[in-house]
Amino acid sequence: MIPTVRFRLTRPGAKAPFYATPGAAAADLCAVLDAPLTLPPMGRAMVPTGLAIQLPGPEYVALVCARSGLAVKHGLALSNGVGVIDSDYRGEIQVGLVNLGSETYTLQPGERLAQLMILPVAQAAFVQADTLDETDRGAGGFGSTGR
Repeated sequence: MIPTVRFRLTRPGAKAPFYATPGAAAADLCAVLDAPLTLPPMGRAMVPTGLAIQLPGPEYVALVCARSGLAVKHGLALSNGVGVIDSDYRGEIQVGLVNLGSETYTLQPGERLAQLMILPVAQAAFVQADTLDETDRGAGGFGSTGR
């Protein structure tokens, strides 16, 4: 079953989220800007999308992810890595961007700046324990499984 996500446009010029291709896993989000926004190297900005959503319930989360083309070609990344939109949030989705590239980038009004992915989520019951089951990996951390 396809989950239904209700949305509201909160600013003039805002666009509904849309899937760029039939096989896209995430919907594109567009910048709602009155004028182009210039981000110098290491510059950061919060960019409004003019979009508020209502997820079907607490069994869903919306994740805001970077657009790979902007990241790879221009160094534009999300300042928080991945944005988490909880099921009870009703405010406007804003995208924190950082320019990790070596050149200035100018974001245009209406430009696709991020992707919105809707996923099922489980809330866990956390139980404190004195011991944890052993595994082959054990406490091996970053890089412990090789290249």
